[in-house]
Amino acid sequence: MNNSAIGVFDSGVGGLTCVDELRKLMPNEDIIYLGDTARIPYGTKSKHTIYSYAKQDIAFLEQHDVKMILVACGTVSSVMMSMPVFEDSATELKSGVVLPAAHAACAATKNKRIGVIGTSATIKSGSYGKVIHEIMPEVKVVGMACPMFVPLVENGYTSKDCEPARFFANQYLEIMKKEQVDTLILGCTHYPHLSELISDIMGSEVTLISSGAELAKYALKTLSYNDALCSRDCPGELKLFCTDSEELFRENVQKLMDTNINAKISKCTLKF
Repeated sequence: MNNSAIGVFDSGVGGLTCVDELRKLMPNEDIIYLGDTARIPYGTKSKHTIYSYAKQDIAFLEQHDVKMILVACGTVSSVMMSMPVFEDSATELKSGVVLPAAHAACAATKNKRIGVIGTSATIKSGSYGKVIHEIMPEVKVVGMACPMFVPLVENGYTSKDCEPARFFANQYLEIMKKEQVDTLILGCTHYPHLSELISDIMGSEVTLISSGAELAKYALKTLSYNDALCSRDCPGELKLFCTDSEELFRENVQKLMDTNINAKISKCTLKF
C-alpha cells in the first residue's frame, strides 16, 4: 500500500477529465493536479519548448511526494515518446495518454478506421498512428489538428448549442465523416468537454475515446498491480494548482467539474 498522492498535470483545465475519472475509480486517493495556465496552449509550441515545460511540471509534482505521475496532456504525451522528459525523475510509476487511448481505440473499432483529433504538435508527431499500427497494422488512421478547441474549452465555450464551437467542430470533423471512421480518439484531454457536440456531429454510431479517462483506467490497473493503492477508507484530498489567474481557474473548475467538489485551489509559480 502507498498513501502518497497521484500527480497529474496538463497545460490547463483539460486534464480535469482525467481527474474526474480518477475520483470515480479511486475515490480514496489523494490527487494533486497542476494546470500550467500561464503558458497554455502547449500544442502550438516547439518540441524543445514543450520538453522544457514538461520537465518543470514534473519537478513541481515531485515536490509533493507523489507516487505516480500522469501526463494528462496529449501534446506532452506525444513529445515524451521521442524526448526523455522523465530522465531526471525519481518517480517510477508514470504514463501519458497515448498508449492507453490507442489500445482502447483498437479494441473498439470494427471497420478498422480510427480518427485522431489533437493539438497541432500531437498530430504532427504521428504518435497515435505509430502506436495504433504497432497494435493493428491494418488500421487506417486519420489525424486532424483542432487548434481552436483548447481556447474554446478554456473560456467555457463547450455547449452543444454554442455556435462558435459548432462552427469549428464542423470544419475539423468533416474529414472524419468523409473517411467513415467508426472510432474517434479525443487526443487532447480538453476535448472530452466538447464530447456532446462532437458526438452530435459524428453520430451515435461513432465511439469516442477519451484519452484522459483511458489514462485513469490505466492508473488503476498499474497501482493495483504494484500494490500501491492507498489504505484509507475516507475520501481522498484533491489539490488543484494553476500558474496564472486563480479566479479564472476556479471559474473553469466549477464549470467543468462537479460543483460540489471539495478541492483546495491555489496558484503556484514554476521555475521558468
